Amino acid sequence: MRRRAGTQGLVRDERGQAMTELALVLPVLLVILFAIVQFGIIFNRYVALTDAVRAGARKAAVSRQTTDPVGATKTAVIAAGGDIAIAPGDITVSSDWQPGDDVTVTATYPASIDLGFLTISIPTLSSTTKERVE
Repeated sequence: MRRRAGTQGLVRDERGQAMTELALVLPVLLVILFAIVQFGIIFNRYVALTDAVRAGARKAAVSRQTTDPVGATKTAVIAAGGDIAIAPGDITVSSDWQPGDDVTVTATYPASIDLGFLTISIPTLSSTTKERVE
């Protein structure tokens, strides 16, 4: 559709331009927004995993004289996991359990990014903490 605009000559009608631009740009913006949200969720899970491993390492450091220090450590890690469900098989505890020796607690957690229409597997989250056995 064309119309006459004074001395400027012919001018095109621009109705629908904004809607077309929005239809082209909106999917890209939504994917970026969902990616940012998923990154925040993954980072939150990593922080929770690290906190759980620290709590487990502290429990291990003071559990030398218990009958099952490894079991007590794994229980502490699972309890401190909060929103993430850490499986007992994903937790390793290694130490000689002698005073002054190190105890190392490591836990892993499988993670993925879910965009609704696409699920991306990322490397497994892992955290390790060392404490000195008391």
